[in-house]
Amino acid sequence: MAPATTPPPDPIERSTMATPPARLWTVQDVSTYLGVPVMTLYHWRRSGYGPKGKRIGRHLRYRSEDVRAWVDAQDREAG
Repeated sequence: MAPATTPPPDPIERSTMATPPARLWTVQDVSTYLGVPVMTLYHWRRSGYGPKGKRIGRHLRYRSEDVRAWVDAQDREAG
């Protein structure tokens, strides 16, 4: 009997596994990063200020790059 051979991995599947998606930040993560209370983030969101967040179901999540870009934009506006 010939030894069993396994097919090579699918290149699409392999590339997906090589770079897992970045984890979305919770409101608590952003609060800690920015050093502001969670309620401040909710107030900012309601008034159209602050980093861009998205609702995922009933949860508010942020992409880390959006939060960092918002912080960088604050530096440019202030200076």
